[in-house]
Amino acid sequence: MGLSVSKKIGGAVVRNQVKRVLKEAFCSIREGIAPGFDYVIIARPGLAEYIEKHQFETVAAMMRDLFRRANLIQEAD
Repeated sequence: MGLSVSKKIGGAVVRNQVKRVLKEAFCSIREGIAPGFDYVIIARPGLAEYIEKHQFETVAAMMRDLFRRANLIQEAD
């Protein structure tokens, strides 16, 4: 997985915080993700504020939903 967090997100401290949260969210759903692909996640402006307002579980759920819509994750029913 690769991350792209530009300076538009914020200063170095904010960018590193966003990277940490995105890495944790990816690791929490990694087991169900289709193998054999490289993933690049691009953080958009406003993500730092969203992370600040919402908890980690919300970010992980959003990432899980994103991978599910792309048919790259299989959830156990």
